Amino acid sequence: MNPEKVNLEQKLSRFDEHWSPKVVGELNGQHVKLVKLLGEFVWHHHDEEDELFLVVGGRFRMEYRDREEWIEPGEFVVVPRGVEHRPVAEEEAHVMLFEPASTVNTGSAGGGMTVADLDRI
Repeated sequence: MNPEKVNLEQKLSRFDEHWSPKVVGELNGQHVKLVKLLGEFVWHHHDEEDELFLVVGGRFRMEYRDREEWIEPGEFVVVPRGVEHRPVAEEEAHVMLFEPASTVNTGSAGGGMTVADLDRI
């Protein structure tokens, strides 16, 4: 397999839907995903997986039960397994996710925002 570079802007231009992660790469059992955020996601946690959220465009607020913090372009936050959280984007934000391939986007919450079959772009 030959390595191929990935252009984030080009990949982001291929979809418009929010809260629907797209796989753009894989390494060591991890998925590299791109997702567009807008509005409020569901409160959830992941029993087994840590998640890394890297802002590549816009900004969003990561809410925790006891606090919240803004994640700005060029910044990332790692949410450890078991920590309940909710991403919120008042305006569209573009985020790269690094997480184990087994990670379900809604974690413990399930429900209508769950994306079971991820598109690869």
